[in-house]
Amino acid sequence: MESSNLPEQPLIIETEIPPSDLRFLEDQINQYNIQTTGFTDYRPLAAFVHNAQNDLIAGISGFTWGGCCEIQFLWVHVDYRHMGFGRQLLAAAEAEAFNRQCGIVVLNTHSFQAPAFYQKLGYTITGIDEDYPAGHRQYHLQKRL
Repeated sequence: MESSNLPEQPLIIETEIPPSDLRFLEDQINQYNIQTTGFTDYRPLAAFVHNAQNDLIAGISGFTWGGCCEIQFLWVHVDYRHMGFGRQLLAAAEAEAFNRQCGIVVLNTHSFQAPAFYQKLGYTITGIDEDYPAGHRQYHLQKRL
């Protein structure tokens, strides 16, 4: 594409992002990844725990793709922590990933979140980002299934 055909408006960093634009961007990346790798087996993965009042008290979400599972979010309400919900959710996600022929689970956590929790469950640290966020660390972890 020639530069003379490009729009002449300034680039604007947006903070109020339309969900449809984010979906479009993600779809474009996913299409490229599928075309490049040949893996067409992307599937979301999630599980949730509700209390007796049907309030959401814990959940896990991520996806499987190309023989891998990525956990993007694992959360337990502060009033329900240390009761085994996080462990149960992670075990369920790992079991489902294994059923989907995944050989590895990857995830990220921060120093103020739960790196020791994941290590206790067999995850190994594969990388660390210093000062993300400032004064803290982000850990990249993986577990072979």
